[in-house]
Amino acid sequence: MFAVEVRDHIMIAHSFRGDLFGPAQALHGATFVVDAAFYSKELDANGVVIDIGRAHEALKAILAPLNYTNLDTLPQFKGVNTTTEFLTKYIFDGLAAAARNDRLGRPGRELDSIRVLLGESHVARAWYQAALW
Repeated sequence: MFAVEVRDHIMIAHSFRGDLFGPAQALHGATFVVDAAFYSKELDANGVVIDIGRAHEALKAILAPLNYTNLDTLPQFKGVNTTTEFLTKYIFDGLAAAARNDRLGRPGRELDSIRVLLGESHVARAWYQAALW
């Protein structure tokens, strides 16, 4: 399996509901390092998994509305705990749409899967990975 990975980051604010979260129930900030990996069993005719530039642009487009934002105020997250795990799937869904719509410089059908990893500190991270088809 071949992979290409791009990286960016976001700075957000949010709060959680539920006793499980202790002090994180209060509004707090987080900086996430976001890694998105694209997998393919074969390289294309150009010898690549995807176009790295297009992948980075797709990631930036998904993250831009979240960056420097209180996620609690966004309608798409109303009533949702925007945990690290939740955000990995949200970002995956955006990248999967880009891949399925052939916006990564290669037909999406030629890609196998995508993994989105969010590092919330040097000791904690979460990821979501799934097949595209």
